[in-house]
Amino acid sequence: MFFFKDMEKNNVTSVFLLGFPGLHNFRFFFFFLLTLIYLTTLCVNFLVITLVSYSKNLHCPMYFFLTQLTTSDIILSSDIVPNMLQVILDNGSSISLPACIAQLFFFAYSEASECFLLTVMSYDRYLAICQPLHYDLIMTSMVCLKFIIFSWILGFSVALTQSVNISQLSFCRSNVIDHFFCEIDPILDLSCSSVFYIKVLALVLCFPVLVCPFLVVTVSYVYIVVTILRLQSITQRQKAFTTCGSHLLVVSIFYGALFSIYLIPETGQSTAIRKIFSIVYTVVTPLVNPLIYSLRNKDIKETIRKNI
Repeated sequence: MFFFKDMEKNNVTSVFLLGFPGLHNFRFFFFFLLTLIYLTTLCVNFLVITLVSYSKNLHCPMYFFLTQLTTSDIILSSDIVPNMLQVILDNGSSISLPACIAQLFFFAYSEASECFLLTVMSYDRYLAICQPLHYDLIMTSMVCLKFIIFSWILGFSVALTQSVNISQLSFCRSNVIDHFFCEIDPILDLSCSSVFYIKVLALVLCFPVLVCPFLVVTVSYVYIVVTILRLQSITQRQKAFTTCGSHLLVVSIFYGALFSIYLIPETGQSTAIRKIFSIVYTVVTPLVNPLIYSLRNKDIKETIRKNI
């Protein structure tokens, strides 16, 4: 990529990911467990995409957005887990600096895009529950497509801005990263350049990428819950809660892990705790998301039964 052109001027040309040095004899068990999780993640996410693509009863905005979410999960999982497996198997692994920053780019791209996609999905559920008579008029195919394009372009822009700026730094300190993937803070710790601008930029980007989407999701679900509680029929309430429950659970897991990592000061976390939270949103979440939607959704379960 073009922004790696000056990397040869840096003293550090590769970094060493420590991974999980305390695993010892458990690393083979952990390796096979993560391999199983990764393969299952790919199968389940591709299954959801295939079902939505070929089943006419799933051709609606909610499931279209779901395919985009699963695509984001595939990108995230494939960016992190394969290299993570090598780190575990070899008790640490070297990775070139350009490859490290490229991994950070795809990580940021998938995470930022997922924030926007979850926001779009919450707005979709808000319209379906709170404005049902206007839903078909507002959430047209063209509007859905614009939302998706907007989410992916915004995610790409955020990741590219961050990666380009980091690639311009000079790296001449220790090349050891005590993590299992190339996250922004460990990379900045290797730089002998001033990183004040990068940290300010990351803080500024946090507002439109993390805080604003979270506020939109929260407000949407406040209106949704209020609307559901006003329904006269218990059956209608149960159906509405079932429809929105899957998305709310996914949002809770996703933002819970992110906030635990990025909003709690590093001084308040041990390295082990930080790695555990990182595993949750880079490895577990991409697997859990489609399972939650599949197990709690009657339409998807019915489609699976018809095609088996």
